[in-house]
Amino acid sequence: MTDHASAPAGDSTPPKPEYPLLAAPKDGVPEVIESERALDAAAQALAGADGPVAVDAERASGFRYGNRAYLVQLRREGAGSFLIDPIACPDLSPIQDALGDAEWVLHAATQDLPCLAEVGLHPTSLFDTELGSRLAGLPRVGLAAVVEHYLGVTLAKEHSAVDWSERPFPQSWLTYAALDVEVLIQVRDALAADLQQQGKGEWAAQEFAALTHFTAPVREEPWRRTSGMHRTKNRRAVARVRELWLTRDALAQQRDTAPGRVLPDALLVELANKDPKNAAELAQVRAAPPKGRSGGRPHPGLLRHRDKWLDALRRAGQLPDKQLPAANARTEGPPPARAWADRDPVAAARLSAAREALAGVSEERQIPVENLLTPDTLRRVLWSPPEPLDAERVRQQLTDLGARPWQVEIAAPIIADAVSANLPTSK
Repeated sequence: MTDHASAPAGDSTPPKPEYPLLAAPKDGVPEVIESERALDAAAQALAGADGPVAVDAERASGFRYGNRAYLVQLRREGAGSFLIDPIACPDLSPIQDALGDAEWVLHAATQDLPCLAEVGLHPTSLFDTELGSRLAGLPRVGLAAVVEHYLGVTLAKEHSAVDWSERPFPQSWLTYAALDVEVLIQVRDALAADLQQQGKGEWAAQEFAALTHFTAPVREEPWRRTSGMHRTKNRRAVARVRELWLTRDALAQQRDTAPGRVLPDALLVELANKDPKNAAELAQVRAAPPKGRSGGRPHPGLLRHRDKWLDALRRAGQLPDKQLPAANARTEGPPPARAWADRDPVAAARLSAAREALAGVSEERQIPVENLLTPDTLRRVLWSPPEPLDAERVRQQLTDLGARPWQVEIAAPIIADAVSANLPTSK
């Protein structure tokens, strides 16, 4: 029986259950595969087993440039668990061939699929326990929380943000990595049963099928994602952010380190706004310190690459006005929802009515409203709605925008009813 912690007197919050810790894999931690011979042996073992295969990957986000995999973990009933070093074995096509059309089980698949594809691994069928948990209405969908919910045990997560590019791997890290796939198949089975019981099995199947074609989006102007860009003062400052970002990205790629370790976003924005003209002025630039603390010393990356930062600022300063980037990113889609009331009050009313109706369905069916229909899809339909605004036309537009059939079936009549009842059509 699971023990439960006692709540403080007068506290109405239900106590959080104390789950037993899953501290080690039942078959022990396997040796890391670092040779083609060991990789071929693992492929043979996986090919000789049956059923779905648990898959995970560890990256060095925040430490290295890009999001490549530095460890790949697999587990299949009848074959056991495998830890593969994709730096030593960069071509995992033998594993791909061994798995064939087996169902992959991943947690938060979109995080791992791009780096797995880089080493030759592509699923033809998958089950995402994180996305499935969202559809099932779980309040917390991290792997540890999902394992607790369905299996009544907890996983230690103290190594989730370490630098997996380090070699050799500490043994405690390998234990953590092996545990990430140890019970994933059991979670998949329990979650699948839950989804079926809730009448959401087909919804999940459609979502998982779409994920087999997932590729990471390529942004035309990735520098616009610089944190704090909203603090830039004018288009010239935006141009400085762009030049500084591109300079930092080249340095990070050259050094194979995370861009934020070269220079944090906050300093890029400060440099763009203050526009220092020489090394002395550059050395005085500080990012805004946490509340109650002084600015401290200059960031080492600021001084180490000072000539490159000053060159980037000069390039931005020499641009003719007509070549300055726009203050805000150009988009082919509708404007942000916050601007609708001023630009088109009727469209804003449509959006408000549809949002309210979808929120009601979201609560009733215990599914996040963004999984019911993405906010971008809803905005695109309602900014320039088809005429006449009936369920069939909305259905077609949702389909054209990539909504899954289950989403179209639920959302199309709701949107049509919500916006056509008493609201006129603008434009």
